[in-house]
Amino acid sequence: MKKILTYISLILLALATAEPVLANQTPIAGTSATPNFVVITPDSRLLQLETYLDSHNSPLSNDADFLIAEADRLNLDWRLVAAIAGAESTFGKHIPSNSYNAWGWAIYTGMQDGKHFASWKDGITTVSEGLRYRYIDRGARTIEQIGRIYAASPRWSSNVHFFLKEIELFKPAATSLLAITI
Repeated sequence: MKKILTYISLILLALATAEPVLANQTPIAGTSATPNFVVITPDSRLLQLETYLDSHNSPLSNDADFLIAEADRLNLDWRLVAAIAGAESTFGKHIPSNSYNAWGWAIYTGMQDGKHFASWKDGITTVSEGLRYRYIDRGARTIEQIGRIYAASPRWSSNVHFFLKEIELFKPAATSLLAITI
């Protein structure tokens, strides 16, 4: 009996709140008739990072999209891995031969060489995952805390901060102002 009264109450409530339909009324299209367009805007971070790395003649500039994708996947600051590459190797320009190691990854104090990656993407993934799982998830949440584990140099964190800020403040030139050589 209680269920029947509940159903009747719900039906009466629905009827009381429904709009009346008039037979001679012209129907008006509502929002359901309005097309919904998804506007895809380019990720401004990509242009910013790619042109910043280009301005340093970095071999990483072609993988700026991958740097951002890995940062997003692992919930890292999108500038962090690039900034570390800036501090460690001038964005991949000064690395052990054929190592794709722009981050000084596994190059321990006194050693000339460390981890060799198969490609820039391999290095980006390894370093990004290492930062997430071996540093941040274990409590090193600031650049200074990461630096105490990551690098022997006491200046490492200030160098990484410098490049983080540079990337953040970098403004790509308007494409209409770029010179064209034919």
